[in-house]
Amino acid sequence: MTGSHGGRSAAGFVVDVSKKPLAVFFNDAGGGKDDAGKVGLGMLQAIGVPAACYSHMSARIGDAQDGLENGILTDMNDFARLAGMKEDLQVSEAIRCVKKSEHPD
Repeated sequence: MTGSHGGRSAAGFVVDVSKKPLAVFFNDAGGGKDDAGKVGLGMLQAIGVPAACYSHMSARIGDAQDGLENGILTDMNDFARLAGMKEDLQVSEAIRCVKKSEHPD
């Protein structure tokens, strides 16, 4: 969970670590030029990590706690969709999707 944009530099931190997270959530930062605020979704798709962006209008950019409490998903990669995420889902509910996909009891 991050309050940061989902751009190349932010996603690069995830790409560079040896132990991959179960999922990653970014602020969409309003998209930006050429969707730069969410280009990281594809980068994480390439390494098998579910990733999604939540709306900059639903939570403050740079504030992960606000994103966790108030974030509403705007976009995600295919691995996130396979876990059950979809547009307009709250981040807190998206996290439950990830937990269910990891432990489908």
